[in-house]
This record gives sequence, structure tokens and C-alpha cells, in this order.
Amino acid sequence: MKVLSRPRINADKRKSSVFLFAFIRVHLRLILCSAALTSCGYHVAGKADLVPKTVNTIAIPAFGNITTRYKLTDHLPEAISREFITRTRYKIVQDQNQADAVLRGAIVNFVAYPTIIDQKTGRASGLQVNVTLQVTLTERATGKVIYTRPSFEAHQRYELSINADTYFEESDAALDRLSRDVARDLVSSILENF
Repeated sequence: MKVLSRPRINADKRKSSVFLFAFIRVHLRLILCSAALTSCGYHVAGKADLVPKTVNTIAIPAFGNITTRYKLTDHLPEAISREFITRTRYKIVQDQNQADAVLRGAIVNFVAYPTIIDQKTGRASGLQVNVTLQVTLTERATGKVIYTRPSFEAHQRYELSINADTYFEESDAALDRLSRDVARDLVSSILENF
């Protein structure tokens, strides 16, 4: 009895067509992915420095304050200066008349409210601090506004000790953390022009 089998040529053609189809499918996916990624606006962070090339020095005077928290006006300019020094090419100067640009700011709102209440004592054991700032970076020679953010909001949470014997004032440390967060976000925003 003779066994019928398909010719060997058809099997080879089938294998090569499956291989060709898989090859085309993989390359088509690669082309579509690369087209999608190049057209969606991704860029390397920190490379979109939109501050004019003529700006080499920045002055950061004390921030204005219409709130009752006076320490924050000291913490913020220091933290922002440190952030500019560590992350950018700009030199920070004290004298506004010697600077190419001036970063001015004002604390327009400071609110602290309890987030955690101790059930035994009825006292707050956790606070949320919300701060609203107005910030403007201006080119000194021309008066041109390089960057402005009229409502820059920052938040920080911290805990309070309920036991009077082990009480530790956490608000200064929380304001330091808040200042560092604001400085990091502000410098990133200026560099990326967000």
C-alpha cells in the first residue's frame, strides 16, 4: 500500500511563508512603536533650558510674606539658592544690581490643619501644611518676565507628639522639608518652563 504524502516543496514554502510573516509582523511593530515614541513629545529632562543665554547670574532676595509664619521666608530663598547651585550653571549673587535675573517670591497663604486626632486626648497628632506662593523670574536689564507662577502650591505633613514629656517640635523640620520640595519643583519648572 502506498502512503500519500504531501510534496516536500509545499512544506518548505509553508515554513518560509510563516517565517516571512513573523519577520514582517515584528518589524512592523518596531516601526510603529518608534514612530509613536518620536512623535509624542518626549524629551530628556533638564535639556529644555528656556532661560535666555545672557542670564548667568541670579539674585534671590528675601521673599515677601503676608502670613504669620516668618521662618518660611528665610528657609525658601536659601533652599532655592542651594538647588540652583547644585543643579544648574547659574551663579547666585546677593546684589540684585549685579544679577542678570532676579527671582522674587511672596508667601501669600499658609494653612495648617489637623489630619490625625488622638482619640484619647482629642488633640491633633498630625498636621497638613499648605503654602501658596507667588514666584517670578525677571530679566533685570529688560524687565522681561522669564518665568512666573502666581499660585505655586506646596504641601507637607508632619506628626505632633502627644506626650508632653517626649514632645519634639517638628514644625521647623517640616518647613525645611517643604522648602527643599519647593526649591526642587521650582527649579525644575524654570528649567523646563512648565
